[in-house]
Amino acid sequence: MSIFSKIRDAIFGGPANAAPATPAGGATPAAAAPASAGTVPASAAAGAGAAKVAMSKVDVTALLDKKADASDEDLDWRVSIVDLMKLLKLDSSLKSRKELATELAYQGDMNDSAKMNVWLHKQVMTKLAENGGIVPDDLKH
Repeated sequence: MSIFSKIRDAIFGGPANAAPATPAGGATPAAAAPASAGTVPASAAAGAGAAKVAMSKVDVTALLDKKADASDEDLDWRVSIVDLMKLLKLDSSLKSRKELATELAYQGDMNDSAKMNVWLHKQVMTKLAENGGIVPDDLKH
């Protein structure tokens, strides 16, 4: 599993939440739980890209702020990729961040970790928005 997939799943609740299956007993997902605003019915999500289409919009900042408030650490996830990864209980080591940079096609010098980290944070926020997250523009640019 890619590093970005781990980040995305930690925020959006994992691939199991992207396209709900029919529960035992034959009830439809709509009958099993109330639909949230912005959720596309499973029937409309059939085919390629179903997980991306079926995902409801997630307020990334609200979710991460809530996690940060509950954390024992003082993590500035809004500007630090390291703190974001720590908040999500993911490996934030330089090795892991270099792997994420490779995954996201970073073209800069990976030995300049400060520049790479700033770029990574913006890219992750942009990718989260592309995957159904509500992310303020100032976190993407």
